[in-house]
Amino acid sequence: MQWVTREHPHTDRVACPWLIRKFIEPGAEIVYVSADQVLPYAERNGAISFDAKGARYTHRDGLCSFEVLVDEYSMGMDPALALMARVVHGADVSDDRDATPQSRGLLALAEGFALLGLPDQEQLALELPVYDALYAWCQREVETA
Repeated sequence: MQWVTREHPHTDRVACPWLIRKFIEPGAEIVYVSADQVLPYAERNGAISFDAKGARYTHRDGLCSFEVLVDEYSMGMDPALALMARVVHGADVSDDRDATPQSRGLLALAEGFALLGLPDQEQLALELPVYDALYAWCQREVETA
């Protein structure tokens, strides 16, 4: 299945593919297109849209797209994933930058990757291990709490 979002990945547009491939659909193909092409691409190709205006999964009720996916797929019972969602939220939602002490660090990494000027798929491939590491850290944090 294809999942489609806006080009030039940033926090939510890397966190969501990580979540999709890790917990929802391991073989998912992530497609990045211009913002105005997300919904037409989804309709034309039967793809699932995310993190774009009018997308199936996007910001709603104060939640970032990552949190919406966690909620929609009933993954909030995983305490490590719930912690990770709070970190991602702070990195993605400008009004909540201090949601966790780690949020600004994740934002700095996202902005740094964006500054490298890599093609979207290459950037995604390089950033996914960051989210693996963050999830591992979250797992340890909730085990020792």
